[in-house]
Amino acid sequence: MLQIVLVIVLGVLFMIPTGKYLYHIATEQHTFADPVFDKIDGFIYKLISLKKIKMSWKKYAVALVLTNFAMVFIGYLILRIQALPIFNPNHIAGMEPSLGFNTVISFITNTDLQDYAGETGLSYLSQMVVITFMMFTSAASGFAAAMAFIRALSGKFSDMGNFYVDFVRIITRVLLPFSIIGALILISQGVPQTLMHNLTVTTIEGKFQDIPMGPVATLEIIKHLGTNGGGFFGANSAMPFENPSVFTNTIEMLSMMLLPGSVLFAFGHMMVENKFVKNQGLKNKKKKKIWLGRQARPIFIVMAILFVLGLAVILWSESKGNPILAHLGLNQSMGSMEGKESRFGVNMSGLFTEITTAFTTGSVNNMHDTLTPLSGGIAMINMMLNVVFGGKGVGLMNMILYVILSVFICGLMIGRTPVYLGKKIEGKEMKLTALGIIVHPLIILAFSALAISVSAGLAGITNPGFHGLSQVVYQYASSSANNGSGFEGMKDNTIFWNVTTGLAMFFGRYVTMIIQLAIAASLMAKPKVNESLGTLKTDTATFTIVLFVVVLVISALTFLPVLVLGPISEFLTM
Repeated sequence: MLQIVLVIVLGVLFMIPTGKYLYHIATEQHTFADPVFDKIDGFIYKLISLKKIKMSWKKYAVALVLTNFAMVFIGYLILRIQALPIFNPNHIAGMEPSLGFNTVISFITNTDLQDYAGETGLSYLSQMVVITFMMFTSAASGFAAAMAFIRALSGKFSDMGNFYVDFVRIITRVLLPFSIIGALILISQGVPQTLMHNLTVTTIEGKFQDIPMGPVATLEIIKHLGTNGGGFFGANSAMPFENPSVFTNTIEMLSMMLLPGSVLFAFGHMMVENKFVKNQGLKNKKKKKIWLGRQARPIFIVMAILFVLGLAVILWSESKGNPILAHLGLNQSMGSMEGKESRFGVNMSGLFTEITTAFTTGSVNNMHDTLTPLSGGIAMINMMLNVVFGGKGVGLMNMILYVILSVFICGLMIGRTPVYLGKKIEGKEMKLTALGIIVHPLIILAFSALAISVSAGLAGITNPGFHGLSQVVYQYASSSANNGSGFEGMKDNTIFWNVTTGLAMFFGRYVTMIIQLAIAASLMAKPKVNESLGTLKTDTATFTIVLFVVVLVISALTFLPVLVLGPISEFLTM
């Protein structure tokens, strides 16, 4: 338990300075790294002939989507021709069309759902030029959208910024330097980083065994830092070459938590008014020190409560073991160890599960298909909510939709025009907010219904009954939330599953993001409303409670029926 507390405390402590650093990057303020990175950024701007023109939300969204589409086309082409003898020492064949489609959509949307095993399905060229490259660019795209969203809400800017500038600065000043440091740490702990072919060795039994190799460390760090998920190997972070020890396990969990949590702190800095605190009897003015920010505090508290509640259920459920195995006479004193690595145990596996689904990373150090029903249900709920920190600002942007809804409901209750951050919430914003909240569950439930209604979908289910339904719902929840983890065990490398999950990933990423940018731009264009005694305060304990209840009620109304038919029923029948 001490390890769990240590990881969470360290995660929050690292978020504080990183959040301020992200805030300075978003507002193009001076940072300690400017002398180095200004030159790098300037060279890139000249190379691509970039003009730093300010963009409306529509131009910003179009630039983001078109840039991503260009990378999809190139990535798909490389996957199809990867059989060429270019960084392909293991002679991997080209990828099948539907699987290639699913893979490029998966990695450009930051989902990283894998319907293949990396060590047998990808050449080193594909691992580096498609997978690792897209892990950087998809994370940067998400961060750029989040920064534009925050700038628009702050009321301090008249435009969304420039997507290409945000995109470049996030890669050069955040993702790349952090990844270099993290990769060196992983290499020092035994994670491979090589272009050698697989090694064939003789075991002590006299048998032959292939040991997979490759440029693992560089992929491993950005998959966690960019909340990408996926893995170089099919076993993901349960594989010793990806995650050798408790120390690397901790590094990977902290990496997943760092940037999504830091975006909240950046949001808090951005929303602070330019006011100064004047001490009585003193002429000098001192700038008030900001840690989280009053507007970010309710959001952080709600996310933290949801995170801790989910973690508590997972740890309790896994520690009780599997009742079916207990009835067979097997000792369950260590908890439910099925599908888990003995070097991590129940506690660190449970924490990893909560972090990877709450921060929408999708990396796994244990097989989620073997989780006890309640633990699997919590993993699903995290992705269904998609507001428990989330990945790269996605959680914040989704939570703001619930904040706007809460403000609107409270406004109706007290008979006043709802106002958030000094801007009126009117019909246009509410329609977009309602649409933004509905899109995610619609994708999950509609595709799940389709999968259990057609033979092609049913053919992928490997477990009968309640767990089979959980497999299906988990797959689409993971796809729509751009998480990428899976219950596994599914026969998902088929045309049906590759195409439908690909569409779920695409709509779950871009439709919601475009709606959120439109909401922020609409609020940005409105004049500021002066506060009065009747203005609803959105930084109080009361509003925090309201926001928490609204999130739970809306989510329960949407997802409770399918959860009852899946993990809850499985739990009750064990």
